[in-house]
Amino acid sequence: MNQDYIKSNEWSIIEEGFNTERVKSSESLFSIGNGAMGQRANFEETYTGETFQGSYIAGVYYPDKTRVGWWKNGYPEYFAKVLNAPNWIGINVKVNGEQVDLNTCLKVTEFRRELNMKEGWLARTFKATLKSGIEIAVKAKRFLSLELDEVGAIKYTITPLSSDATINFEPYLDSEITNEDTNWDAQFWNTLSVSSEGSQAFIEAHTMKTDFHTCTFMESQFELNEEKINIDPEVVKTDKNISFNYGTSVKKNESFTIYKFAGYTADRNHDKAELTLAAKSVLTKATSLGFNDLLELQKKSWAKIWETADITISGDVKAQQGIRFNIFQLNQTYLGTDPLLNIGPKGFTGEKYGGSTYWDTEAYCIPFYMATKDEKVARNLLEYRYQHLDRAIENAEKLGFNNGAALYPMVTMNGEECHNEWEITFEEIHRNAAISFAIYNYERYTNDESYIPEKGLEVLIGIARFWQQRATFSSARDKYVILGVTGPNEYENNVNNNWYTNYAAKWCIEYALESIEKVQKEHISDYIRIKEKVSFNDTELAKWKEVAKNMYFPYSEKHNVFLQQDGFLDKELVSVADLDKSHRPINQKWSWDRILRSPYIKQADVLQGFYFFEDHFSKEELEKHFDFYEPFTVHESSLSPCVHSVQAAKLGRMEQAYEFYLRTSRLDLDDYNKEVEEGLHITSMAGTWMSIVEGFGGMRIKGNTLSFEPKIPKQWKGYSFKVNFRNQILKVSVNQEETKFELDGTEDLEVLFEDKSIKITPNSMITV
Repeated sequence: MNQDYIKSNEWSIIEEGFNTERVKSSESLFSIGNGAMGQRANFEETYTGETFQGSYIAGVYYPDKTRVGWWKNGYPEYFAKVLNAPNWIGINVKVNGEQVDLNTCLKVTEFRRELNMKEGWLARTFKATLKSGIEIAVKAKRFLSLELDEVGAIKYTITPLSSDATINFEPYLDSEITNEDTNWDAQFWNTLSVSSEGSQAFIEAHTMKTDFHTCTFMESQFELNEEKINIDPEVVKTDKNISFNYGTSVKKNESFTIYKFAGYTADRNHDKAELTLAAKSVLTKATSLGFNDLLELQKKSWAKIWETADITISGDVKAQQGIRFNIFQLNQTYLGTDPLLNIGPKGFTGEKYGGSTYWDTEAYCIPFYMATKDEKVARNLLEYRYQHLDRAIENAEKLGFNNGAALYPMVTMNGEECHNEWEITFEEIHRNAAISFAIYNYERYTNDESYIPEKGLEVLIGIARFWQQRATFSSARDKYVILGVTGPNEYENNVNNNWYTNYAAKWCIEYALESIEKVQKEHISDYIRIKEKVSFNDTELAKWKEVAKNMYFPYSEKHNVFLQQDGFLDKELVSVADLDKSHRPINQKWSWDRILRSPYIKQADVLQGFYFFEDHFSKEELEKHFDFYEPFTVHESSLSPCVHSVQAAKLGRMEQAYEFYLRTSRLDLDDYNKEVEEGLHITSMAGTWMSIVEGFGGMRIKGNTLSFEPKIPKQWKGYSFKVNFRNQILKVSVNQEETKFELDGTEDLEVLFEDKSIKITPNSMITV
């Protein structure tokens, strides 16, 4: 049974009624972010119940020493961790000296929480009876500003309902914080100074080892019955926290409001010595605007994002809520404004996966950012890997590779590998292929032919060198094989000849060779520069060709399918449908030994290859492989349902495509994997977008032309999406009878509709 307490709503995530068992799940689901920082939806006031406190600054991390019982050459020394940063949202609230705490109140009623995705804010209201018997009503609203991305703003109003009361607000900053997940209980932060000036407070701190310097700051304003008032605070300061105590008498049914402006300045954007000065500057901007004007700017900023990114679905509120939740969280996590940042699988919503970069970015996120933002955003994501090429070469050298072979890390913050499971670190090498494919995918979609000669070719060469060296010639097969790998299906480790890995390796080498040839013909000065820098020659390229031409692919004549790996048919092939439901999910119910011997597939593996390289295979081949592998797939990875949804739609299996779409879009809202309290699945949310645009919309690039083969689930009346294709915005609207195209641009656009060419002129609508 999936959770079902989130109310269906097209533009908001809504929870009604207070339940202590849901607090941690809701802290994830109602998380907020602005690309530069983010936080779980922890309460502003004190809460002594079960909670997962989390506030995070983009790009600030700590190298937590790897904890293993044995060590091998090349093993990562640390696992990077996004750090729970000093807390700025906290406001202790006291009524007649008694702390407001929903965990200890006698009664909590009319509790309601709303994350408004259209406008980018989080609100909470409730009534409570405290132990003393006094009744209060609380209204809180907060947001992280997109306009001033170092600032968050809180409006917190309390109204005594049963009698007059003395109310105290104690806004505070606290650097005495820890991470939920730490290997050695190490101290992550060192507090340097705690200070105040008038109504402003500051804590300067730096991270241990990585030495990121930050200043956490706050300033507050007050209203009594919506009239501004000034109150002199009592300041309480220790070596790690500071609070201001503001108290006043409030009559029954009158309201007392605090506006708290707070956030972080960091040395990623400012000089270390000027962090407090920068904090004062941003506080001046925020407080002079005030909460309401800053909120109006927030609404405008989100309206601009939604203008291109929104997907509408009519006739299915749960599906509509799901896709908007996914698009909203992706934009809260990464906006493309800082080329040194990337997208962690949990974003700012939790600490699992360390907040690091995985192959998810290239495989799933780049298509979303290419189509919903300016192409420079996607290019920034490619350049992130280019900046880390030297580290990828170092990573490969640690494992015994040479001559500039590059193995990109499975998990990274700065280009170094920091994943601490050997079967992933050493064996899940297919991540290299996603990086090459992203370069291909970017050029195919944007037609930007400058990236490969300027930067991309060096990456492609490093990756091709790795694959050539990683392949082994088998005299028994008279072919090149790739031994000891983990494919995308992490429920098989240390297997030989994972088909996806072998096929992707062959493709990467061939694409690098093609790209070298093209750069030599069309960008000779870049070709000469790159050849001097990385020194390749004809003898080396001939070796690459030899490996690519003679790559081995396991195949079953009996089933007429490529085998996921050499030993796949040795398994007891019991389908998921015949697996006892009480054994699911197997990753929580079975031993690792049992999982590895089973035929069960965590996520698309062979089918991941059919997704990337779709035009290499016929529809009949896709159907045969889908029918063979999907019945063994348990979809226990968040990255699995989206690929299967796209492929089911291509095969015209709309009921199945729709089920997979719902699963990917509501993975967290309905908590399919029973783990949402750990944080959201941010990178797979881009797969939800793919499910609609590439799956139901059938969008592809065919021969340099944008192509569509739209389909629609029977549960929907219609849907629409927009894509920024080569700096023109195309809107596609599909209903049960027809498809409409509208172009916001300056030039005619030719597209293919079910392989027939149609011309769309700017500012007109074409109905097919």
